[in-house]
Amino acid sequence: MAGHGGAWKVAFADFMTAMMALFLVLWISAQDQKILIATSKYFRSPFSSPMTEHSGVMPFNKDSTSNSSTNQDTGAGKTSDSTKQIQLQFLNAVAADFSRMLNMDQSADQNPLDLQVTSEGLRITLYDRAKQPVFVGDTAKLTEFGDSLMQSLSWMIERNHFRVIIDGHARAGMKFNGTDYSAWELSADRANATRRVLVHYAVDPSQIERVAGYGDTAPLAGEKPEAESNERVTLSLSMKSKNREAQRPTPEVKPTHRSSTPMSIGIPLKPSP
Repeated sequence: MAGHGGAWKVAFADFMTAMMALFLVLWISAQDQKILIATSKYFRSPFSSPMTEHSGVMPFNKDSTSNSSTNQDTGAGKTSDSTKQIQLQFLNAVAADFSRMLNMDQSADQNPLDLQVTSEGLRITLYDRAKQPVFVGDTAKLTEFGDSLMQSLSWMIERNHFRVIIDGHARAGMKFNGTDYSAWELSADRANATRRVLVHYAVDPSQIERVAGYGDTAPLAGEKPEAESNERVTLSLSMKSKNREAQRPTPEVKPTHRSSTPMSIGIPLKPSP
């Protein structure tokens, strides 16, 4: 019987190895976002040791115990910097993936979308340009392109659990048929329409932190107030929840002059049909 009956052991070993690998992948995929980012960073640089100033698995203290507090503070600072770096890498990866998904050249002029990575998260600006409008005319109704863009945005926001602040802006000199309708109403309506369609497709209403309309009071730097680029909706996406009570403005007397305070629109955070 020598030489027979051993092949099944090799096959069984391969099978068990594959099952263990599958188990590890499923287990890692079920972890929270911080663990996923840390795991991804490790496999990109597997030879960078996570143990600096260590001997084996125990901390190696070269100084006397009088310097222990200083070493702890330094370690905390390094941990904070490392966390920020990991978060920045994650945001850059999300921004790159989203740009590739939309097949958009961020360096091109007249781009209907501008995507920036900030210290807080991502800032996405949607420009309502005549060449490729997001809204129909001077209304808050989305074009087919605008609706498709919002659908892609909603998936990205929901998948990464971003918190959302939506700000609407308009250009100066816009004319409307209704005497009571102005750039204030248009900017607020467009911001609210953006909220509705994001919630309709995928975003949980609790992820929306604030919706506001600024009228034509906040033109882009270097642009004339009546420039087309000032017709825009800005979405500020962050990974942390902000204190809504701290954001709530204190009551004040309505000014008699023109103000840059955003228009309050008092929207319920419920999905619309």
